[in-house]
Amino acid sequence: MLFAGAATVSAGALWYRHDNHGYGPADELAGDRPADSRLGDGGDRNLQSGHEDHTGQDGEARYGSRRPHPQEARFYRKMGHDSVQCQLCPHGCTIAAGGTGLCRVRANKQGTLYSMVYGRPCTVNTGPIEKAPLYHFLPGHRRLCVATVGCNLRCRFCQNWYISQRGPGEVREQDMSPEQIVQEALERRVHSISFTYTEPTVFYEYMFDISSLARASGLQTSMVSNGFINPGPLRSLLACIDAVKIDLKAFTEDFYREITSARLQPVLQTLEVLKQEQAHFEIVNLVVPAHNDDPDNIRKMCTWIKDRLGADVPLHFSRFFPTYQMANLTATPVKTLEMATEIAHAVGLEFVYIGNVPGHRHNSTFCPQCGERLIYRSHFSVREYRIDADRCRSCGYRIPGIWEG
Repeated sequence: MLFAGAATVSAGALWYRHDNHGYGPADELAGDRPADSRLGDGGDRNLQSGHEDHTGQDGEARYGSRRPHPQEARFYRKMGHDSVQCQLCPHGCTIAAGGTGLCRVRANKQGTLYSMVYGRPCTVNTGPIEKAPLYHFLPGHRRLCVATVGCNLRCRFCQNWYISQRGPGEVREQDMSPEQIVQEALERRVHSISFTYTEPTVFYEYMFDISSLARASGLQTSMVSNGFINPGPLRSLLACIDAVKIDLKAFTEDFYREITSARLQPVLQTLEVLKQEQAHFEIVNLVVPAHNDDPDNIRKMCTWIKDRLGADVPLHFSRFFPTYQMANLTATPVKTLEMATEIAHAVGLEFVYIGNVPGHRHNSTFCPQCGERLIYRSHFSVREYRIDADRCRSCGYRIPGIWEG
């Protein structure tokens, strides 16, 4: 696979309004979407924003706007005639000198592969961990969310397409080193740093260095990912990442090929590696009407999860809303999500959730043994918490996850 270099687009060319506070990307509705872009009052730093995004509390510039030197990429091999092959993800792009990979952010410069987004986030803000969603990872805490442009998939329903389907310089970016990201998290008094909104795999080096520094500073980290990453890089990353959310977009190769321009099998392999490495991970399946809502395929997916990963892996069925290249579809009926949940429970999965339906019973966590409601969630807020260490407060059943105490 050979990808030629892309045309240069001036920085700051694309700004998109996402709410009343500013401009920025969307995370899935119950998945990751940047929210508040204020800065001067200590709010979120959304670097797509037109609202005080380069100033501190007193209006002074906090971070420079110069472009840092590109960082040499990990996981590639040199080939003849100055070409290289990227080995970070299953695409295995062969890149000629002057070209970039499918992700748009890994570039071959005279026979050396570089990350062109190292230290160049397009979004840095804060939000609840429930928005990831990661329901079994220190519920109720706030995280610092970090993203750069780029993605190694081409999902037709991507809600963050205006940053995920862009390359360096095509949206507003900021110069923030890994040390500055960690310092920002400490100043915000958040508990973790989350790599999200686009695909963290494509800014692997930046994520790895931030995570290593975060751990040394007493912060935890999470990765919100499509799972399209090779096993070697993933295993290395898991040494410094605390929690992972994987989007299992469907359970057929046809869906992956036609809707995402990728393949299912590598994502299943990623899930098996996470299981082997004893990482904490949760799975999200965005249910798209007429595309991946077939009950038989949902049953096959749930059976595979139970047999290969375990009955206690949290599974979230999320509601689709029309967007991007699939704006002609209708939103997922709630009864379809409830049907999927019933199938998952019938198969034997213990922790099954419904996302993007605020107030639904299946936003909350229940004990599989005694039925006690352990965590009561109202949208992204935790209203009740009844887990002691990792045990149900009523019957002592072990609840998998990363919990307080």
